[in-house]
Amino acid sequence: MFPLFHIFNRTISIYTIMSLIGVLVCLLAAYRLAKNNGLDEIVMLYVSLFSFGAVAIGGALMYGITQFEGLVLLLKNVFTLNFASFDDFLDQAKLVFGGSVFYGGLIGAILTILFYCRKKGLSNRYLDVAAICFPLFHFFGRIGCFLGGCCYGIESEFGVVYHYSPAPGANGVSRFPVQLLEALFNLGLCILFYALFRKKKLRGSLIHVYFYAYPVFRFADEFLRGDAYRGILWGLSTSQWISIALVVINTILLLRKTVKNGSNEPEQEESPKTLDRESAQMV
Repeated sequence: MFPLFHIFNRTISIYTIMSLIGVLVCLLAAYRLAKNNGLDEIVMLYVSLFSFGAVAIGGALMYGITQFEGLVLLLKNVFTLNFASFDDFLDQAKLVFGGSVFYGGLIGAILTILFYCRKKGLSNRYLDVAAICFPLFHFFGRIGCFLGGCCYGIESEFGVVYHYSPAPGANGVSRFPVQLLEALFNLGLCILFYALFRKKKLRGSLIHVYFYAYPVFRFADEFLRGDAYRGILWGLSTSQWISIALVVINTILLLRKTVKNGSNEPEQEESPKTLDRESAQMV
């Protein structure tokens, strides 16, 4: 595959390129979905941009947590000022926070979106758009993983053999293309949610469906992963424990929402601009 590119004396990973493509596609998709369905497209762009910033920060922080020994050493050196120079500190920090974990980015994004929507009093339909864009972005990210050789699968007769992957243990062994499996699942989720959104099904609740569908799939999917550095506790990986936690939290929030508002929860009021736009579409 093609894990790294050298452009203008800089090394850029194929994962970074595919992620940037995913960001651009999602921004365009979110804008069009908002504009064509009575939502404020500018507000949707703000929500999207803030969430992608949170994806970058949350993904790096979660990666740092998984690099526990390196994180402890970094913090120890920070408190004792045990650095030869500021550049030395940056080099150590890059080793600890230089990767990205999807779940960290996802958690950062959803918390940011919920905070922004609550603060601005926005409709839950903005969350429906987010539910469409999450798997769409993840689709491009997993294609990047496949091309770059990271997040690789278990040894399998049916698979791909990497020769230039920067990931330890990936090269020279036939690996199950688990990245493609997850990419296809995310693409399927995106198409399903888009169809439900167009038909106005499960309005305001698509995000709850997502937080059941993806964690359950990811829990099973993890058994096909071959990169054990993600951490193992009581036979389950870090991502599997996060999957369990997300399903539990999602269930609690959904039950709380149902009890508080009843099974037929009314939509939050839109801004006058949005109401006018929806009325114009219904004429």
